[in-house]
Amino acid sequence: MSPVSVSTNRDIPGPQEPEEKTYHPSNGLFTDAHVPDFDAYLALYKKSTEEPEEFWADVAQEFYWKKPPSGPMLQYNFDVNKGNIYIKFMEGAKTNICYNVLDRNVHERNLGEKVAYYWEGNSPDHHQNITYNQLLRSVCRCANALKLLGVKKGDRVAIYLPMIPELVYTMLACARIGAVHSIVFAGFSSESLCERIMDAQCNILVTADGVYRGDKLINLKKIASEALERCKERYVPVCCSLLSEEPLTNTDASDKLQVALKLMTILLFLLCVCVCVCVCVRALQTPWDESCDIWWDDLMDGVSDECEPEWMDSEDPLFILYTSGSTGKPKGVLHTVTGYMLYTSLTFKYVFDYHHDDVYWCTADIGWITGHSYITYGPLANGATSVLFEGVPVYPHVARTHTHTHTHTHTHTHSCLRVLGTVGEPINPEAWLWYYEVVGQQRCLVIDTFWQTETGGHVLTPLPAATPLKPGSATCPFFGVQPAVLNEHGEELEGEAEGYLVFRKPWPGIMRGVYGNQERFESTYFRKFPGFYVTGDGCRRDKDGYYWITGRIDDMLNVSGHLLSTAEVEAALTEHPSVAEAAVVSRPHAVKGECLYCFVTLKDHKEFNRTLMEELKRKGKIMRRVLRQIARNEKDLGDLSTLADPKVVEVLFSQRCEAAA
Repeated sequence: MSPVSVSTNRDIPGPQEPEEKTYHPSNGLFTDAHVPDFDAYLALYKKSTEEPEEFWADVAQEFYWKKPPSGPMLQYNFDVNKGNIYIKFMEGAKTNICYNVLDRNVHERNLGEKVAYYWEGNSPDHHQNITYNQLLRSVCRCANALKLLGVKKGDRVAIYLPMIPELVYTMLACARIGAVHSIVFAGFSSESLCERIMDAQCNILVTADGVYRGDKLINLKKIASEALERCKERYVPVCCSLLSEEPLTNTDASDKLQVALKLMTILLFLLCVCVCVCVCVRALQTPWDESCDIWWDDLMDGVSDECEPEWMDSEDPLFILYTSGSTGKPKGVLHTVTGYMLYTSLTFKYVFDYHHDDVYWCTADIGWITGHSYITYGPLANGATSVLFEGVPVYPHVARTHTHTHTHTHTHTHSCLRVLGTVGEPINPEAWLWYYEVVGQQRCLVIDTFWQTETGGHVLTPLPAATPLKPGSATCPFFGVQPAVLNEHGEELEGEAEGYLVFRKPWPGIMRGVYGNQERFESTYFRKFPGFYVTGDGCRRDKDGYYWITGRIDDMLNVSGHLLSTAEVEAALTEHPSVAEAAVVSRPHAVKGECLYCFVTLKDHKEFNRTLMEELKRKGKIMRRVLRQIARNEKDLGDLSTLADPKVVEVLFSQRCEAAA
């Protein structure tokens, strides 16, 4: 099969070239693919939408059930006019996701000695191979330690850890005993951490003394202590515990533990307790409160490596993960056990065409939904071997990622690669082609997926052997997912169309709510168009039924009556040879209503001048909410915790241009 075919259709709108190229897999690359061609995809998709009960029952057979479901496979209401919004999947079933991703692999599939994770630290000298047997024992010890601290089913545990094995141990330990984990990216501020602890009413906080990102040291324990002080100021009694490899000083470990546990019991009686559990990886000088801080190694010492799982109802909460809202206040997205387990497992298997001998590497952080779904739960459910990477791709040198590939595949080239994935902001065709040509060597296909924290897993995605690819398009819906395109009046558009991207029916992995706020859940996702889940994104559907994400709906620009997509303007800007990255927002204009305000990052050694500005005007994943407020000179920016470097905001304000674009 030729890797490239050409369509001469010139009527399709959007950022792609007029002569549209379609990319197919190279010969022999996917000879044993789970979904071998587009006809096979269509057949499975038809079954998933027309016979969903049978389709998902077949998927469920791969897992262990303490008790089978007692009701319909799927029940839901997406129409706010008909009552509360709800989704229920396999109601009445009992299982445990930790048991299914660990015990099942060890005891039923005989994968105990298979490597679950190749852990690579920030420094190339730090690495560890973790088998499924070792992972299960470590998770059970952690689960028993949490139980010693009084954690029980339904309690919330905040986790503020870098990409170290203890992060996986802790989240799976929570799942094993029925606690609800709330992972906070280990780079967020103390205010952001405090806000999430309090919103979820967490009993425990697990953190580390510090972490290096490249050559930058971040003192996590100091940030965590500041967060706990903020919690105290807001009338939540707080207790802190620290995990470390160092022995206790001046206090016997067992005595200290007994004192701390008594203190926790008293505080639990009064109100919720936040126990901060932290891994000492850098032996830093850290704030310490002898009244409640506990070294984790002492807590773990002598703890059994066997722990019976808590059998959970299908719709019991699994985790809360906070995502920024358009108002600047993060939303606690709630996912539940069974639907999330089945959906992440199936999407991982099919979207990456995973096979037993593959080595898989997701470069995201577990602090984001990508890490939850496609570093932890999805891969482990399939018995996969993954790379768990603490560092950054260019430290200590730009060939670090190449070194990983060589180390874990025993080859010096990229010839071992089969699938490349991308997620996040819509990828422009130029970036897609670079990824395909340079990294994939025109052999590996780029799987450009669309999904959200709220969706749990991929909802629009190609399948490696089955879907002809168009650079910049997320292509087709995954199994069980039924997208639609609506206009501003809520009318469904057929055929080629552009408008609001919505979904008609739920799939197993969709969010179940905003933690503690049903009203916000319904108003954010269902009130605008009753009967549909509203993604908040705009999209274009082409003549082949492929979906192209055009950006957030609140990022659509109305300039002199013309509705412009930020993604399309950004794609036009990045076509300029001097531009590395662009983000576009709106600002008020006295005549046009709105005008474009463009943020442009230039490539190395390129200079911004009037000539370049005029060229960009002719040509026509940064947080656009923040950029829009900068463009309008609004200083109250709300939550900035999802910015990698919040200080850049000050720089942008200082360089802000007052002239209209």
